[in-house]
Amino acid sequence: MNVHVFIPCFIDQLYPDAGFNTIKVLERAGCKVHYNPKQTCCGQPAFNAGYWGESKEVCNKFIDDFQDAECIVIPSASCAGFVKNYYSKIYDNTPNQKDIKEVQSKVFELSDFLINQLKIDDLGAEFNGKVAYHHSCAALRECNIRKEPKQLLSKVTGLELIEIKDNETCCGFGGTFSVKFEGISTAMGEQKVNNVVNTNAEYLVSTDLSCLMHLNGIIQKNGLNIKSLHLADILASGY
Repeated sequence: MNVHVFIPCFIDQLYPDAGFNTIKVLERAGCKVHYNPKQTCCGQPAFNAGYWGESKEVCNKFIDDFQDAECIVIPSASCAGFVKNYYSKIYDNTPNQKDIKEVQSKVFELSDFLINQLKIDDLGAEFNGKVAYHHSCAALRECNIRKEPKQLLSKVTGLELIEIKDNETCCGFGGTFSVKFEGISTAMGEQKVNNVVNTNAEYLVSTDLSCLMHLNGIIQKNGLNIKSLHLADILASGY
């Protein structure tokens, strides 16, 4: 299958290894991967901040960049969920509804694509360590992803998957929420990190590096011996 990858801006700038590992995983799964170097952002940051006009300009570019793609795989439920759920609102009452729906139908978060489209859950990955998985709000509530990441992790040789208390509770990031409501955001993040600490997990894994970026700040501030990794980083290990 020909697959186009969209690498979110924060992964591109801060966590490029997750982007490269996404490509490695997809190639391992038998896909021919394409990357459009002109890609930038999905438009979510501006939209969430209330700048819908500016967001639409960025969304227009996303649509242009991927208009010829057979499918678009994104290593972020947050970005995938934004395109799939909010582009319809941005382009409400516009004449190109058919084009918008076509783009939305092509978008998949990485674990969703592997499990539900390719029907693959074992990539032959090997990773030794105790791993706690964090459900992002975007994965749960915008992409309906719950079992897929854990199914993939359960097939990784050497990995011990540990359940976190209140795992479906928000980590507190929420993009601009963490800036506008810093105290609440930090308290929510600390609660999540404490729940991870109580499991004695060595690694914290999620579909969303935006969540992990927030939680890792708390982890580092408190000098905790927990490493944050994207799901793709785990799935790309050992081969």
